[in-house]
Order: sequence, then structure tokens, then C-alpha cells
Amino acid sequence: MANKTTVSEFILLGFADLQERQMFYSMVFLLIYLATVIGNLLIVAAVVLDFRLHTPMYFFLFNLSSLDLCYISITIPKMLANSLTNTRSISFIGCATQVFLVISLAATECALLSVMAYDRRTAICFPLHYKMIMSRGTCARMAAGSWVSGVLYSLLHTGNTFRLPFCHANVISQFFCDIPQLLKLACSDTYPNKVVVVLFGVCLALGCFVFIITSYIQIFSTVLRIPSMSGKHKAFSTCLPHLVVIGLFFGTGSFVYMRQTSVTSSSWDLLASVLYAVLPPLSNPIVYSLRNKEIREALGRVIARMSFQRV
Repeated sequence: MANKTTVSEFILLGFADLQERQMFYSMVFLLIYLATVIGNLLIVAAVVLDFRLHTPMYFFLFNLSSLDLCYISITIPKMLANSLTNTRSISFIGCATQVFLVISLAATECALLSVMAYDRRTAICFPLHYKMIMSRGTCARMAAGSWVSGVLYSLLHTGNTFRLPFCHANVISQFFCDIPQLLKLACSDTYPNKVVVVLFGVCLALGCFVFIITSYIQIFSTVLRIPSMSGKHKAFSTCLPHLVVIGLFFGTGSFVYMRQTSVTSSSWDLLASVLYAVLPPLSNPIVYSLRNKEIREALGRVIARMSFQRV
């Protein structure tokens, strides 16, 4: 114990072992980041500026796009800055902040996707009572509850991780601070921490997933009883983007979890983290803009309005 020194910063390796392609990867991630930011900003602008989209469904989509903007902005800009300045360090406080924000936003998205499933279930299964059930106050409380629950969940894991002593080893084989990687660097018994991470993670993911599946079982049973084909198509078209987003979020999350709980190479772990950190925020605006006619029309009006104001 006398030879231990407290870690004041961590080293994020990221793509350090691919120096000859460093500039190429930086340009690729910069383009992905800009596309993600622009896509989600357009969704946010369309919902805010177009009164036709002032409904519960698009209010939750506004929250999802805002969340994705924050989520990808926590990891990618830091990685790009490190790559351009040829530095790999992140302070202890910066690492803790990054961990807190990443987990908080991921947990919030899980809760928000569940709330969006409940909104679709209410709209399709109880259309006559939809406006009364999904009032503005109810939607605001649901969205706020998702954000608050994500923060509380993150506080548990962040506090549980950074109460551990870190000494000597400070190299993280990722491009952002990640709890499984940090637990490998702790110089004390981390088994209780791993149990907490797995137990609460499974409870959160499984709880949200079961709630979503239950909601969609009720939705599909109601849709199949609709006599007209146009009614069925309209109901399915409003649910399809949400189902695709759910599949991407839980699919990439499960892939990351399985890679981290098995003996794998660091390159595969890095790829898994890239998919989880980049793919959902990038794909969400694409999915909703391609599959939702109202969003496409609203985006067209917003872009036309911005072009007219410039002229």
C-alpha cells in the first residue's frame, strides 16, 4: 500500500494503435458527428417551429433528439480533440463526468423509449381517451421522470465506481471513459461493483424491454381488429420508426454487454463501443425522417423558411 500513487488522470487509447490511419478515422468520425448533430437539430427545430407537431408523440421525439445530441457530444468531440492534438489524457474529474453523463443519457433513453411505447399504445388502443390521458402535464411529467430516473441511476453507478482507489495503471482501451474498463484499473476488489453493474443494468434493460413488448402486444392485437387496410397501415406506420429505434438501441446495447462480459480482444470491444455510442444517435433522425411523412413535410417547411429568411 505504501507504494501506491493516486491516479490524477487517465489515458484514452482509442485508435492509438492505428497511427497510420489516424487522420482518416478522425475525418470519418467528424463527418458522422456533423451528420448526427445536423439531423437531430433539424428534428428539434421541426418539432419546435411547426405547430402541427405539437402533439405528445413529437414532444417525446423532441426529447429523444435532444438526448441524442447530448449523448454523441459527450464522447466524439473529446476523441477528435485528442486525435488532432495528439494527446490521450483526460482528467480524473473529466473521466467521472463523462461516465456520469454517458450512463445518465443511456438510462434516460431506455426510459424514454418505454414512455414512447406507452404513448403509442394509448393512441391506438384508447383513441377516444387519448387527449385526456396524454395531457400536456402528463407528458411533461413522463419526460421529466425519464430524465430524473436516468440521473439517479447514473449517480449510483458513478459513485460506486469512483469510490474505488485507482493507482499506477491509468490506461483505458477505449475512446471514452467506460465503467468495465475502469474496474480493470482499480487496485481493490471490484466483484461487488461488477455485481451492482450487472444486476441494476439487467433490471433496467429488462424492465424497459418487457414494458415495451407488453405495450406492442396490446398494440398489434388492437391493430389486427381494425377492419380497413388503410387504418392498419396508418397504425403500423406510426409504430415502425419507434420499433426500429428500439431495435437499434437494445441491439447495440446487448452487443456491447456481451462483448464486455466475455473474453474478447480490445479491438472488438472498441468496435462494440463505437457502434453503441454512434449508431443510435445517427440513425434515429434518419429513421424518423424516412418513415414519417409529417416529419418530412415539417422539415421541408422549416428548411424553406430558413432559406427564405436568408434571401
